[in-house]
Amino acid sequence: MNTNRDAFTLGPLESGPACCVPQPIIQVKNLSLRYGDKIALDNVTLDVFKGCITALIGPSGCGKTSFLSAINRLTDLIPGCSINGRILINGQDIHAANNNVQALRRNIGMVFQKPTPFPLSVRRNLSLPLNEHGVIKKSEVAAIIEQVLQDVGLWGEVCDRLDTPALSLSGGQQQRLCIARALALNPEILLMDEPCSALDPIASGVVEDLINRLQGRYTIVIVTHNLAQARRIANYAAFFWVRERTGQLIEFGRCQHIFESPNHELTAAFVNGHRG
Repeated sequence: MNTNRDAFTLGPLESGPACCVPQPIIQVKNLSLRYGDKIALDNVTLDVFKGCITALIGPSGCGKTSFLSAINRLTDLIPGCSINGRILINGQDIHAANNNVQALRRNIGMVFQKPTPFPLSVRRNLSLPLNEHGVIKKSEVAAIIEQVLQDVGLWGEVCDRLDTPALSLSGGQQQRLCIARALALNPEILLMDEPCSALDPIASGVVEDLINRLQGRYTIVIVTHNLAQARRIANYAAFFWVRERTGQLIEFGRCQHIFESPNHELTAAFVNGHRG
């Protein structure tokens, strides 16, 4: 394991868990992110591996959500936000002049902390983004809708009420619908910002089980404050901390290593509940 906090990558002998062989799909190199004069992230270098679940852990305000937002350039929409460093997806710089931001965001789905269904029907929540991205044939749209609702375990619950308002669903159902909406565009990568934190324990368990089922089919990067959840679902974990009011990456590695034998004393203190 490379323990230099400025360059967290796994060597060829560290083949990772049986579920996946480490193959970088996201490569973040010396990323620094500012909001005006405030430095939210400083000099973060990190590889995210294809088909695996990577959990971002650490206290509030350490830059986890900022890191997540930078990956699909949602930071472009924040006034005063500036980025230095490079983010490569499949070897392509996402900030290159010829990069198509719409295509990037189609390839990198995002699920937020609070369920955000459109104030439309269940069906239109899924058909609208498909139509916006050029999928307009009714039979194709219908097939995709059924498939993604099957994927998130919602089809049996809503197949007879696709034209009812999405906001009439329970909180857990709404969050699964939002995940289905992201999956409808067939992304490679799924970013999840505390997707269970607004849900009750039963609904949270359903969404967690869903995330586990998606492992391998998608590369998932998830922000979570629930350390038990991170330990249950993640193949890799990245621990962020705040130093001098600046978010920094302290340690990255296989999840079992981070929780059972971390290299850094701050990581050990945090995962054992002594800090944070």
